[in-house]
Amino acid sequence: MNIKEHIINNFKGDDYKALKEAIDESIESNDEITLPGLGVFFTLIWEESDQELKNTLIELIKQRISKEDTK
Repeated sequence: MNIKEHIINNFKGDDYKALKEAIDESIESNDEITLPGLGVFFTLIWEESDQELKNTLIELIKQRISKEDTK
């Protein structure tokens, strides 16, 4: 089993609240160990997104990266 399958299997059956808490906790902890899981979540979103949502995501990422440059 690869890491993507492992992460997906760990969250199968979780409800909205559990997924939101996992994402929030991963981001708040600022722990690099959680980055692969967030990457898997992003991949799942990307694979199911239409071009409009992909464009929106890219713009959001671009804006956030620009903000980081000014810190």
